[in-house]
Amino acid sequence: MNVNEILDKAMELEASDVHFICDNKPMLRIARDLIPVPDSEILTPEDMSEIYDYFIKGNVGKDEVFNETRKLDMSYEYRDIRLRVNLSLSEDIPICTLRLIREELPSYESLGVPDIVRRMTYQTQGLILVTGKTNSGKTTTLNALVNYINENQNKKIITLENPIEYKHRSKKSVIVQKEIGSGKDSLTFSNGVQNSLREDSDILVIGEIRDRETMEAAIETAESGHLVIGTLHTKSCAETIDRMINFYEVRDQRMVKYLLSALLKLVISQRLLPGTDEKLVLVPEVMVVDNIVSGIIRKDKLSVSEIEDAIQSGADKGSISLINSLAELFVQEKITLDQAKAQIEEKNIERLNRTIMQLRIRRNK
Repeated sequence: MNVNEILDKAMELEASDVHFICDNKPMLRIARDLIPVPDSEILTPEDMSEIYDYFIKGNVGKDEVFNETRKLDMSYEYRDIRLRVNLSLSEDIPICTLRLIREELPSYESLGVPDIVRRMTYQTQGLILVTGKTNSGKTTTLNALVNYINENQNKKIITLENPIEYKHRSKKSVIVQKEIGSGKDSLTFSNGVQNSLREDSDILVIGEIRDRETMEAAIETAESGHLVIGTLHTKSCAETIDRMINFYEVRDQRMVKYLLSALLKLVISQRLLPGTDEKLVLVPEVMVVDNIVSGIIRKDKLSVSEIEDAIQSGADKGSISLINSLAELFVQEKITLDQAKAQIEEKNIERLNRTIMQLRIRRNK
């Protein structure tokens, strides 16, 4: 079992992920499609044990964490790339998923991130969230923003990550990167956030807000005069608000609504679609939290449709609806109409068609 050969092939074919699963050939994810590694053999339980040993390298601490929790997240360096490694079990046999992270970080412009997101990083305090489902490019967008701040602002930035993917070097800013986990720089995200208050930071970057404790600590940090940038696993701006509120018991939700309405500055919810040129295309939904959105957040019952309407009507402030993003990408011939329609509910198809017509009229003037 030659893991190096498979990693070399993954790099050569520009794969984003590698999957090692028993009774399957090693698989590469390329532009969202899964393809077997050329000329590879089906993996046996013995192969999977070898792959496990390849990444653990006799590290007793990592082996103990895996045996205790039945999973392990770690980073690994190979040639000029970093790998995000996840080890778990299936039928008591190790399986392994790798994410390839190139050392060269793309700029936010090349990613297709709207400029309003970059401009919001000049806020002196508040909460900015980058959201999306798994494999939607959240981490890349987050690190591209960190890199932009590092190059253009004089700040102290603390990042909390599990694991650290892109390694930043201090430029105009000072950057401190901390890895979260047992035996790492901080045991939990919430512990890392709480300690950042004592580290004279200007900007705190949270790799993932996954529980109430981390959310509470992030809100406290933003409330105390810091800019907090974090990620959440949600599929839309409206769902992001709902998720944050539902971290809390019903009796505490009114209080947290008022805090969020005051502290939340912007949410970008992103999706990645295979483009007509076979490259992945970013589809952003952006919600700038103005007085209208703040008022909706404070209401007793959160209305998804009201938030979507507020995003649509807030275009002059930088908000971008999902329908507008899809229509724009279709008119630019970057995605197909079927792809655009597949991303929205049936009731919004007519609205998408109208938006496409309006964009075409505007372009032909």
